Amino acid sequence: MRRTAPLLLVLGALLAGCGSRPSTAPADTAPADALPGAVEANATVVALTDGDTISVRIGSRKEKVRLIGIDTPETKKPNTPIQCYGPEASAYTASLVPVGTKVRVERDAEARDVYGRLLAYVYRATDGLFVNLDVIRHGYARQLTIAPNTAHEADFTAAVQAAQRSRIGLWGTCTG
Repeated sequence: MRRTAPLLLVLGALLAGCGSRPSTAPADTAPADALPGAVEANATVVALTDGDTISVRIGSRKEKVRLIGIDTPETKKPNTPIQCYGPEASAYTASLVPVGTKVRVERDAEARDVYGRLLAYVYRATDGLFVNLDVIRHGYARQLTIAPNTAHEADFTAAVQAAQRSRIGLWGTCTG
């Protein structure tokens, strides 16, 4: 016991000091749920998956981003047929943020979904267009509210109700 006590004290001191040192890890090794600069970051669109999922480059990292609050009809989900207005929704999102577009991505309370995608609100850098809201406002998406990511729930509700009343987009084309 006499021999191990000094060793344990030294080991304890070393471990205690580890938590107080500033991190020197590069940004690429930041925790998976962190954006550089905390809850928002500037990014560039590098690919479009469908109407509610894009890929962006944030610094040197590529992130798949799921647009919070909206759900466009499926076009690429395995074992699922292409849904009514899915291709149109994908094309519309692609027209808003084509590859190369500078955007600002902003997190809500929960950073990632079960598939590891970054959950975000996306704003076009050139004019501040709120992409998530624009897609739903023009009838290309249904509202999809999943707590705790509810910061813009009221805006999305109003937009989808207006699109339904006007029977635009999928609301005027798709039945059932």
